[in-house]
Amino acid sequence: MILNALPTEFQQAKPIIDTIEAAGYEAYFVGGSVRDTILGKPIHDVDIATSAFPAEVKGLFKRTVDTGIEHGTVMILDHGQGYETTTFRTESGYQDFRRPDQVTFVRSLKEDLKRRDFTINALAMRADGEVIDLFDGLADLQAGVLRAVGVAEDRFHEDALRMMRAVRFASQLGFTIEADTQQAITDNAALLTKIAVERTRVEWEKLLMGQQPVRGLQALVATDLYRYMPQMAAQHAMLTQLIALPAWHLPTIESTWTLLAWLMKLPDGAAIRQLLKAWKTSNELIDHVVAAWTALNALQQHGELQPMALFKTGLAALTTANTVATILGFGQPQAKLTAAYTALPIQDKRDLALNGGDLIKQKIVTPGPQMGQILAQLLTAVVTGQVANEPQALTELARMVADTKND
Repeated sequence: MILNALPTEFQQAKPIIDTIEAAGYEAYFVGGSVRDTILGKPIHDVDIATSAFPAEVKGLFKRTVDTGIEHGTVMILDHGQGYETTTFRTESGYQDFRRPDQVTFVRSLKEDLKRRDFTINALAMRADGEVIDLFDGLADLQAGVLRAVGVAEDRFHEDALRMMRAVRFASQLGFTIEADTQQAITDNAALLTKIAVERTRVEWEKLLMGQQPVRGLQALVATDLYRYMPQMAAQHAMLTQLIALPAWHLPTIESTWTLLAWLMKLPDGAAIRQLLKAWKTSNELIDHVVAAWTALNALQQHGELQPMALFKTGLAALTTANTVATILGFGQPQAKLTAAYTALPIQDKRDLALNGGDLIKQKIVTPGPQMGQILAQLLTAVVTGQVANEPQALTELARMVADTKND
């Protein structure tokens, strides 16, 4: 197969391959960029594989960075772009089921491609667009099949994360996992516990945001992989419910975790925080999901959010909550919710026209818990429209509240 009219990303990287080939070495585009180009999908990083050893690559270019030179990877910097260029290699060892104990540089493209995970990722392409297919990856691409290169069990023992990549690709590409490959995942699912949670999480989130997430989820359940994911061992019923939902799409990482927290029937924000900490997510994401989950409850119960609930949720988490509510069947027109939020007198507590310093300066209160309580009441009064967000009106209300507290 020869691909004509290559994407700009390849055209820009062509001089790199031309330089390597002019020096007498082989060089090819490899990996996901080749696969996605054939599928007509947008590409991201352009990776290059070459028969030139790292020192030989570095000798051909003025600007390089040793991004992973122990594994043969050199970043070539060219016209503001960086191109990861990796020497053909074989690997062995894999005592941690993730990284090879030994890497050997070779001159053979076939030896390099045979260590890759799936046939659709074991494609190489010359600079002129000619695709090199040594493991029938093109046939699998056409058939929509995910098949391990060589012996599937060997590939998963080399890198157990590949099992999660398989179910993630099933979701992202809408592919079916070939029977022997799926059986190997089932037989080796427990090896997923050897993988860092953060790496598993990335694949899990990509699965949930894929174009056909149900296909990935079905494979996840069929292979029992989910049993070896943090706090998921007892979630067969939840996953079954997720699979059974009418056609759905999750556009953000925040929406994935909000939907999961809801379907897992977690009782409160503390339980959500525990779940997300087990998955080692960021504190920012945890706060977002807790806020969205709280708003989701309000949408289910009342069909709308009161001003203070809108204020506390924030527009981003409100959008997340409504996205999930729509999937669950009780979403509202997003324009309506956005308009309600935009109509709030203020959207941030820093917009309050009176602050603690003002209260102290006017001798309404001294520093301490009471000051925070008064400011909270002022904030609520402004957000709910009981008082204008003006210094004089807020000062009068603050004096009234302080006098009441001092009685």
